[in-house]
Amino acid sequence: MHHATIANSRFPVKELKSWFLATRREFPWREEPTAYHVWISEVMLQQTRAQVVIPYFLKWMERFPNIELLARAPLEEVIKTWEGLGYYSRARNLHEGAKTLVEEFGGKLPSTREELKKIKGVGPYTMGAILSFAFRQKAAAVDGNVLRVLSRFFAIEDSIDLPATRRRIEELAEGILPEKEPWIMMEALIELGALVCQKKPECSSCPLNESCLAFRHHIQEALPRRSKGAKTIHLRRWVGIVEYEGKILVSKGERGKVMADLYEFPYLEEEGGDPTALFSQKLELSLSLQKKLDEEIHTFTRYRATLIPFLFRAEESNSRFCWIEKKKLSKLPFSSGHRRVLQQL
Repeated sequence: MHHATIANSRFPVKELKSWFLATRREFPWREEPTAYHVWISEVMLQQTRAQVVIPYFLKWMERFPNIELLARAPLEEVIKTWEGLGYYSRARNLHEGAKTLVEEFGGKLPSTREELKKIKGVGPYTMGAILSFAFRQKAAAVDGNVLRVLSRFFAIEDSIDLPATRRRIEELAEGILPEKEPWIMMEALIELGALVCQKKPECSSCPLNESCLAFRHHIQEALPRRSKGAKTIHLRRWVGIVEYEGKILVSKGERGKVMADLYEFPYLEEEGGDPTALFSQKLELSLSLQKKLDEEIHTFTRYRATLIPFLFRAEESNSRFCWIEKKKLSKLPFSSGHRRVLQQL
């Protein structure tokens, strides 16, 4: 492979390995990198920093120490254990994946790409991580960290959002991996991106700086290049907390929506008018406003929502909705924005 040959001949493998072994961070999933531990931790790490993931990973392993227990658990319990990590489709995919593993693979993660492709939510990166860190194979696991490191090292100026650029970087990564202990080099590349070759790179402390093309040409700050990202959409939402005889009205996010399987309070897009009248109309309930609560900011996918909560008292119940005792609400999974509103009650 052409790229692999270039990568092997020019890449300072020894220097990176020495750096990594001297600075490697300790994480619970690194202590015992079983395939299950690698799978769960890598999915958690996809959108979340490692330090933040630690308590979630430990809580998850305490509740679901193996694939069988995860597969048997009700989805709501899986979502509740995941609560706070966001991007909840990851938790739903883990649950579905665990069921597939129990039904088709005897409750164990397989060690080939072909079989791993059958597991819901296991994309190229997670697949590479499982094969590399758990099964010790020579497999590239290219995440955002590796894209940053290699696009700078080889001065790749094409957008890393393009599939062709990703494929090229995957080939380069595979070419860098030595035959002996390739998983150490793979983990070292990820660690370098996380600690040194960050968005704002610290080139002076990088073990690759003497050979890095971007550093040599002073373009490290300009790389990696990305296609123009989607703009953040700002929302302002009224949130209605409706109380009737010690119970609070909640509903469940619809399947297929961003907040599927999470509980939420009724809400309206802020468009002016009287909140009491508009919520009374929406919920078909007679409401009286008790007080306005503090605003909360909730960021999810490409949205940034300002939540403006109101506490109402209902004069009657309505069987269309779910009414939950106030003290039981904390046991249900809520989105982080609605969870913060709940904490004000």
